[in-house]
Amino acid sequence: MSASAPAPCRVVGAEKLSGESGGPGAICAAVQRAVAAQVQAQGVRYSAEIRVLSRSALAAELQTNGRKLPELRFSVQDRNLNPLAIGHFADSIAGALAEAGGQ
Repeated sequence: MSASAPAPCRVVGAEKLSGESGGPGAICAAVQRAVAAQVQAQGVRYSAEIRVLSRSALAAELQTNGRKLPELRFSVQDRNLNPLAIGHFADSIAGALAEAGGQ
């Protein structure tokens, strides 16, 4: 029996999220959807640690194919994080992974 691979996405500080964000599961689901749409065809393996900085800000530490990428930060100014904003951040993560995968 083999151990399963660790999940590619992890959220730290989820207690800071507002209810409208959808929670940590929604963040990882958005990242996984965006990565599947932009990167998976390239066969890129990745991990993303998403840190909740506040109700309106996130940061992500990414690794792909054994290489650490620069930290990504995202915030909204006039409201709490919501599914649309999280989707934009997930697209940014996927874009960074796709760019790194092409190098």
